Amino acid sequence: MAAISLSHIQKTYGKGPRANLVIQDLSADIADGEFVVIVGPSGCGKSTLLRMVAGLEDISAGTISIGSRVVNTLEPAQRDIALVFQNYALYPHMSVFENMAYGLKIAKVSPADIRVRVDKAAAILELSHLLERKPRELSGGQRQRVAMGRAIVRQPQVFLFDEPLSNLDAKLRAQTRLEIQKLHRELGITSLFVTHDQVEAMTLAQRMIVMNGGHMEQFGTPEEVYSRPASTFVASFIGSPPMNLLRQAPGTPAGRILGIRPEHVVLTPGSGWAMTADTVELLGAERLVHAKLGNEPLTLRLDESQKAPAPGERFEATPRDGKTHLFDTDSGLRVAA
Repeated sequence: MAAISLSHIQKTYGKGPRANLVIQDLSADIADGEFVVIVGPSGCGKSTLLRMVAGLEDISAGTISIGSRVVNTLEPAQRDIALVFQNYALYPHMSVFENMAYGLKIAKVSPADIRVRVDKAAAILELSHLLERKPRELSGGQRQRVAMGRAIVRQPQVFLFDEPLSNLDAKLRAQTRLEIQKLHRELGITSLFVTHDQVEAMTLAQRMIVMNGGHMEQFGTPEEVYSRPASTFVASFIGSPPMNLLRQAPGTPAGRILGIRPEHVVLTPGSGWAMTADTVELLGAERLVHAKLGNEPLTLRLDESQKAPAPGERFEATPRDGKTHLFDTDSGLRVAA
């Protein structure tokens, strides 16, 4: 296992006035054995960053270290990493065992050692009973586990995951997230995991890098990112539904945007902010009330103990004490509340 250090990383495509800077002066230290998720919308540079760590993309500036080695000029095979992609890329004519063993066979690992490594990985991933099957006989989730097994048998210093759950349906995604968590607990290998799905990021990460337009907006634990977002971008990207961002909330200082999570707006009949319910969504034990505070939209998350207002109904609500956030109007950055 090994730590990963990213120091002032930049990636530019093209030269001169038409150069496109896609990763902007990014620095981050990932601890040995840590599971870090890189999350952001499409086009933010998250996969490019992962590919630079893997050696599949050259870096334009800065240094990448894995363990004690600077790996800027090393080929992917020399970096002691294992990649798991969105596409399983399994050999259809090979069995599960042969797919998992293929890289080791090419590396001239002994047949006895190959058998030990594959059997161990298959047991961890609950694939032991499937080793003789072909990929066409497997479900999508099983194929993805085979792809992870192929990475595990390499015994790398670092795992790199590039949106590996994107091809799975919702139920399989949730199940495979649990399997990846279990896998990391058992192996403790330093891991970078790329996703555009903030639910995946929040549930998998020990720490997460939130990216926007090639820039690292925030690097912290899921709790830190959710509870103290560094910018309006993070506040609106992390959380479902996202944080309410109000420019004209009563009592907000000039030049500030008031942020408040939907679950932190409380019904206070007869006092507080007067607003009008627009639509109501029933989500099992919860209800999302989409309302208007003046001309601004505001969402409340109510549990089943609170009677939700009907569409078109006027009602009053108040932010919970200590649960508001202030952001600078111009920069979007967090300021002291």
